[in-house]
Amino acid sequence: MLKEMLENVGIKSPLIHNITNYVTVNDCANILLACGASPIMADDLEEVEDITSICCGLNINIGTLNKNTIPSMFIAGKKSNELNHPVLLDPVGAGASKLRTNTVKELLEKVKFSVIRGNLSEIKSLALGSGNTRGVDSVEYINKENLDTVIDFAKDFALKNSAITVITSVVDIVTDGKTAYCVYNGDKMMSKITGSGCQLSAMMAAYISANPKDILEAALACVCAMGFCGEIAKKRMADKDGNSSYRNYLIDAVYNLTPNELEKEARYEIR
Repeated sequence: MLKEMLENVGIKSPLIHNITNYVTVNDCANILLACGASPIMADDLEEVEDITSICCGLNINIGTLNKNTIPSMFIAGKKSNELNHPVLLDPVGAGASKLRTNTVKELLEKVKFSVIRGNLSEIKSLALGSGNTRGVDSVEYINKENLDTVIDFAKDFALKNSAITVITSVVDIVTDGKTAYCVYNGDKMMSKITGSGCQLSAMMAAYISANPKDILEAALACVCAMGFCGEIAKKRMADKDGNSSYRNYLIDAVYNLTPNELEKEARYEIR
């Protein structure tokens, strides 16, 4: 199942429109190229609708919101909905400010999202209307003690928002509200670079756009792929390598990942 999701990305090479944050925009572009997709970044009101129209999917990331990009997010989101293109929301730092929290709340009301992907603090802030985040970092984590509770929460959130929900942490959860997958791939070094979450969201937009009829499975495949590539990147590190080298190794691993490797190395369970 998983290898077909990656194969389709390579076959279809979807063009993904990213309205994302300027901190990680280059890494998002590179991870899309590495996985077999194509990136385009456009957030000006004069062209955002045109760009969305020629793409296969849309990735909205609120990491560096401003008064110019917020209207573009709504225009691109509504246009993608008209065209039945998959739309992914990455609510970076939701709960950290009124602007982020209110913008995401309105986006959820006016745009139909195929996938919502964030850390536990961010997703909780969407569910509760407020949150407890430390900038863009989660202050809550998924572990063995709270796994069952978080799975129930994620399922409920997915059903209420009619969107595949992906919560990333030490254990990642992917659910459509009925079936939940717990993913155990990954490495703690992924939290030491800026943008691993943003890269995951961009890449996931490619996976779901290449597999629009299997969005749950595509999201699962992407989470497993990113986690496994994080493991490969860690194994490549030499004594004097740091987080900058790790970032490059991670992109290299995504570029070199084969469908058969993904199928073999993915570690997940169904709950």
